[in-house]
Amino acid sequence: MNLIDALLLGILQGLTEFLPISSSGHLVLAKELLNLQSSNITFEVFVHFGTFISVIILFWQDVKMILTSLLQALKNPLKLSYLFKENEHFRLAIFILLGSIPAGIIGIAYDNEVEVLFNDAKFVSVMLLVTGTILYITKFANPPEGGKVGFWSTIVIGITQAIAILPGISRSGITISSGIFAGVARENAAKFSFLLSLPVILGATALKSVEVVTSDTTFTQYMVYLIGTISAALSGYVAIKFVISILKKKKFSWFSFYCFIVGILGILFIG
Repeated sequence: MNLIDALLLGILQGLTEFLPISSSGHLVLAKELLNLQSSNITFEVFVHFGTFISVIILFWQDVKMILTSLLQALKNPLKLSYLFKENEHFRLAIFILLGSIPAGIIGIAYDNEVEVLFNDAKFVSVMLLVTGTILYITKFANPPEGGKVGFWSTIVIGITQAIAILPGISRSGITISSGIFAGVARENAAKFSFLLSLPVILGATALKSVEVVTSDTTFTQYMVYLIGTISAALSGYVAIKFVISILKKKKFSWFSFYCFIVGILGILFIG
């Protein structure tokens, strides 16, 4: 993989991570089309870290308040119940941690099995059709205005995030959709989905960073990871803004048609 490929794939990752059309699926199909060879998912992890940066920038105030609330909890462990009841950002922190557990377990337990699927373009194409179906039926959902994330909606969203480890299943698409189905207002579901991505991405990046540092990684490979990360961060910023604007217009289901088209074309012509 050269630097131009890294730039293009980074842009693709940033756009598709937050647009509900499966970033992992598009990276698999793009590598197939570009005839790129990759023995592992290290590059995918680092461009995901670029999208981590996008979320931090756009939701910095929320992230800062969440970290502040966690610091307060550490300083006053006897007041956890009070903080949970009175501090919205502390509740959000607990829900993010809770919602991250399923994906963390699946990611660690089935890392090798999932990695194999990143080389199966046909499987990815079918999963894109599944994503499209989920997105389409959101048009029939009618969550209450102002509905917030709660305990049960967090469980549902967390489980669907674990399912989204499969390439072709859009993480943002399935988590936002499941939030909407669970009665969370569209914009609140989107914000929670984006914030929920942070622990999983950070954990995966940390694991792969150890592999990169301890392996015989060349300077060119380091530059590939860097270019991919930066381009994913910039395009991810744009994508988040766009998704939020679409959700405000209640047109989230429109993305389903794109997934149907790409999935069908992938089945017919790739692999």
